[in-house]
Amino acid sequence: MPNDNADLVIRAGAVHTLVPGQSVQRAIAIMGDRIVAVSPDPHGLGDWIGPQTVVIDRPEATVLPTFDDTHTHLIIAGNSAHDVPVHLANDIPQLLDMIRERAQQTPPGQWIRTTANWQEINLPERRFPTADELDTATDKHPVFLMRGGHNVVVNNLALELAGITAETADPAGGHLGRAADGRLTGLVQDNAIPLVARLLPAATAEQRVEGLRAASLDYAAKGIGLVRDAMVPVDDLAILRTAMETGNLNVRVRAMASALGYSTVESVDELLDRLEPWRDRADPWLSVWGVKFGLDGGIEAGATREPYACDHSFFGYLTWKPEVLIAAMDRVLLRGWKIGTHAYGDRAIETLLDVYAELQRRYPDLPAGSLVMEHGGLADAELRSRTVQMGIPVTIQQPLLHDVARIEDTYWGPDRVNALFPARGWLDQGALVTGGSDYPVGRYGAMRSVWGMVTRQTVTGVRGPEHAITTAEAIALHTTNPVAFLADSDSRGSLTPGRLADLTIWNLDPTTATPEQLQDLNPTHTIIGGRQIHHPT
Repeated sequence: MPNDNADLVIRAGAVHTLVPGQSVQRAIAIMGDRIVAVSPDPHGLGDWIGPQTVVIDRPEATVLPTFDDTHTHLIIAGNSAHDVPVHLANDIPQLLDMIRERAQQTPPGQWIRTTANWQEINLPERRFPTADELDTATDKHPVFLMRGGHNVVVNNLALELAGITAETADPAGGHLGRAADGRLTGLVQDNAIPLVARLLPAATAEQRVEGLRAASLDYAAKGIGLVRDAMVPVDDLAILRTAMETGNLNVRVRAMASALGYSTVESVDELLDRLEPWRDRADPWLSVWGVKFGLDGGIEAGATREPYACDHSFFGYLTWKPEVLIAAMDRVLLRGWKIGTHAYGDRAIETLLDVYAELQRRYPDLPAGSLVMEHGGLADAELRSRTVQMGIPVTIQQPLLHDVARIEDTYWGPDRVNALFPARGWLDQGALVTGGSDYPVGRYGAMRSVWGMVTRQTVTGVRGPEHAITTAEAIALHTTNPVAFLADSDSRGSLTPGRLADLTIWNLDPTTATPEQLQDLNPTHTIIGGRQIHHPT
């Protein structure tokens, strides 16, 4: 008999604990932030129910742990929570109309920013708008039109304010778009983005916290209980902490301090100095996981072994010289932080493995999971085998493939697109692999990602069906695999007494649902640390 009453008891048709060999349970009790009991009886755990106990009795429902998104960008989602929602535009004229409408409500001279989770190739025009076109929406406001994390389009006023002219050279690891006649198109990529982004006015702390509240609540509504934010500027850690302390952080966060755009050992040393105060500030809701590096470009500039389909003289680019990257990462490991590195193309993956091999030679006793491959997009069997032999975990993002397949066909050609994110191969070869979204390039959502991994469906149809995995495997990539990757297996990832009460409730059983049912399936409830974060209103 329990000595105290539970705060919450859930009775359902199925409680999938995700403990190997354990049969389906049908009731679960929560006290505080922990699970205290489970039962196979659909009417069980009555001894835990008292006058103040909340009982959710859903005999048709299914309970699963919350899902982890191990590579996403909550900071970007929070920053853009109230930006112009151009991801809803069906074509460039509608996109321009949205910016024009915002301009009419905005004092002249103030910046106008947009959401970033859209793909130009999925518009009927199959292209970015230009600076001149943005000027037709407004030439009285500088415009910062984001697309993903690697591309921005700005209007001519923004170029002028940034001091960018046709004579401005491309920075190392970056690109300024130019028309055939040499005029700037407004496209700014990768390491060129800071030339403009440095001018954006800082939002107030209150605005930042409100954005994180709204964005994290939406992640929770999609079944996500923990995000590993893969690009957090050090200064933004304070905003995350404020959001947590004021009750406005609605998912757990593992932050990766961003070294993107860095190119010298000295700049990384400065980052590490600023990161030092966060070493002992770990909390179940918020902690710093490590440092994020980028080794190659994104969709348009991933470093490949073979030339691009659209330009046989172009192989993408590496954003670091390998010997400099080794020296910079050496500093990170000396400080005791973990490293995650963006490597998308096969040449980048090969180079990253060479870099990591040298670091493992220097530090033979590195703890498991200290070096991580982010994306591992174009990884053939040989690269996968080497990754597994080295014990390097990999984060993959099927929603990214879904959204970018059409544009990637243009750059890399269909065969290489079909080979992206080979989940089946990673699992069969024994990799510790986890799933994520890479929002804002891909759409976040627990079952949205599972659906993509099971079907390999994209905006251009099914791609690389031989790389599909089962529903159970896809669920594991967001539950039991991430907690192993994050060294949280003792506290999260399965629904057993003593673990954190992080769980989701679904109207139908995702483990037996058809792929079509999974595509847009969201939970009715998301409970994190015993708190009902998302629930019916």
